Amino acid sequence: MAIADVYFKRRMRERGEYSDVYQYEELPQKFRVQIVHIWRETIKPDLSIIQYNTENLIGGNKSSRTAYETVHKILLKELGLFELPVNHDTFDGYFHKVSNYFLNVDDVELVLTVLELMCKMILLYQNKDFRNHNESEAIEETNTRFKENGIGYQYENGQIIRVDSQFIHAEVVKPALELLNKSMYKGAQEEFLKAHEHYRHGDYGNVLSECLKAFESTMLTICDTQGWEYDKKAAANTLVNICMDNNLIPDFWQSQFNSLKSLLTSSIATPRNKLGSHGKGNNEKVIPEYLASYVLHMTASTILFLAKAEQALE
Repeated sequence: MAIADVYFKRRMRERGEYSDVYQYEELPQKFRVQIVHIWRETIKPDLSIIQYNTENLIGGNKSSRTAYETVHKILLKELGLFELPVNHDTFDGYFHKVSNYFLNVDDVELVLTVLELMCKMILLYQNKDFRNHNESEAIEETNTRFKENGIGYQYENGQIIRVDSQFIHAEVVKPALELLNKSMYKGAQEEFLKAHEHYRHGDYGNVLSECLKAFESTMLTICDTQGWEYDKKAAANTLVNICMDNNLIPDFWQSQFNSLKSLLTSSIATPRNKLGSHGKGNNEKVIPEYLASYVLHMTASTILFLAKAEQALE
């Protein structure tokens, strides 16, 4: 179903009431209701039991449960509950139980947990006979609803990730994720997504650590692909030197940007080495959110830059 460009939205745009500044602490009821509409349009609540592959979601092979029943069971088990703590009739179906919980729970992380599970179910859902809404359109609409409501999250590559700038996300983070989706970059992709997860939970020390790992893994992959020799224990600075020495970055660029090597190593490796998850001793180091955000986006920019530079070698 297309998103309607109705009168009140046009008037809001004319008044400049849509901005690129996101908030993260509240998921408005309007947004939640819109998301439930997407679920209902995509996977009918009253389906008979069907089969779909849940291997990538909860392990195992084919499951003979409805999508909503699967999400319901995952939530009960992971939350350690026998029933979701919302008011509903004993005989309500699983769609009503999951959607009522999503509509009423206060904890933003729990709301996003339900939404992430349902996005996974939408993408795993296989029976076209019962589907009214193309799954890619459903995910696209979900991400559009995030933006419309000024909420700084998106569903990308199987996870809900935090978005700090719509421009940076569209021009840097999303292309980096798409590039890392190639099988040869699997390690770097996992590390970069872990960095986003740590960022969402405020664990900024591990953000820096995972960013450095993703940066190094990308360079290791490039070295392996190109057949460049390197020490298996080589760290970021050494790997950057190897990439430079093998003309990953053309000579005329290196002469014009004589600080490029310093930028590539210092923007990611130095903050991690000085402030990351090493032993803190008696002087605990406090990592500010803005530094973690900077390193996260610099990592995406650098990964994208290096991978594009390698493509130019072909």
